[in-house]
Amino acid sequence: MMNLLNEEKVFKDPVHNYIHVQDMTIWRLINTNEFQRLRRIRQLGTSYLTFHGAEHSRFSHSLGVYEITRQIISLFERNHYSDWPKEEKLLTLCAALLHDLGHGPFSHSIEEAFDMNHEDWTIRILLGNTQIHDILSEVSYGFADKVASVIARTYHKPIVVNLVSSALDADRMDYLLRDAYYTGVNYGTIDIDRIIRVLRPHQGRIVVKESGMHAVEDYLMARYQMYWQVYFHPVTRSSEIVLKLIFKRAKDLYNNGYTFEFMIAPLVSLFEDKVTVEQYLKLDEALIQTVFMQWISEKDPILSELCSRFMHRRLYKYVELEPLELEMVHEIIQVFRQCGLNPDYDVAIDSPSDLPYDVFHSGDEVSQKQILLLDRQERLMEISEVSEIVRSISGLQHGKFRLYYPEEKINAVISSFPMAIAHIFTP
Repeated sequence: MMNLLNEEKVFKDPVHNYIHVQDMTIWRLINTNEFQRLRRIRQLGTSYLTFHGAEHSRFSHSLGVYEITRQIISLFERNHYSDWPKEEKLLTLCAALLHDLGHGPFSHSIEEAFDMNHEDWTIRILLGNTQIHDILSEVSYGFADKVASVIARTYHKPIVVNLVSSALDADRMDYLLRDAYYTGVNYGTIDIDRIIRVLRPHQGRIVVKESGMHAVEDYLMARYQMYWQVYFHPVTRSSEIVLKLIFKRAKDLYNNGYTFEFMIAPLVSLFEDKVTVEQYLKLDEALIQTVFMQWISEKDPILSELCSRFMHRRLYKYVELEPLELEMVHEIIQVFRQCGLNPDYDVAIDSPSDLPYDVFHSGDEVSQKQILLLDRQERLMEISEVSEIVRSISGLQHGKFRLYYPEEKINAVISSFPMAIAHIFTP
């Protein structure tokens, strides 16, 4: 049951123009401590070190996902589509708004460093002793569990999950537009109005009207370009590598009994894998950057250097490895060690990969990863069966192998490298 506000609230937004809030529950959720924390978590992690405009937050993205979902549901309701379950409106809007609630500082980087999953944390926050949980519980008994099941993609009505998490969902549509806007690139530009207009609820899931295929093709191409030109930019990958090395070094030091001159309780719990929801919610990027600034003065030279590199943007340089050079990685590591370098912290191999779209194979079951087209005869077709463009980018998932290293350290010892290895590091 929707509990409407006396007067609609609006947020001015650079991507969607206005974000409209009409329901009291949504308004109260936005104003919780847990949701306001997302203002202090950047949407693109360390990408601001590559694209200086990429300072936007998970807060603004979450509002954007909510707004796209609201517009889609509004379209369904205006057109009286019988396949849309009207009673699920509030649940879907809440899940869209709260889907990124569990992101930590620098998002995916800290997840990799500590083997965490932001969706798991989202669910823990939804079900924990939080303001969010209290508000959701006031809607109805078990409503918080329902929202959590949508986030976990286990809710019994796939059509609800489709809008929040699928190959063509509100989350992806917003982050493509928003990330392109703030990084200043054009790759993520999509015709979102057209895409929304051609979405249909059909037989328990979201499908696309066949005439909208080309708008979806553009969307998938935009996703492909954004991943390789923005999300996997080699300089951004360098900053992520340095960040993960900081956490690795700090955790190793802690486990070996090192006495830090500066430490905070939430990090100790993180190192010990004993973080509570209350402690996790204290972790934001302002706090982590404060810690890094303090760690620049730590006695451990490796931790000090890594923190200085990250905070002052002295990132690792990279070279792309040819197949034969990739086979020499073990030898490169040995040479580094012989020259007094530390292979654990002075070299990293990276190969980002992405699967823009899972191509359909005959006999596959319909999954959340597939986009279905609905033709005039009410028949469903998987888009990769019809679109040459989609087939052409499906399965393209392997990036180039790159070797990252501290340039000044290599330059100081490169004269001692064997010729076969030295040439890798020289233009």
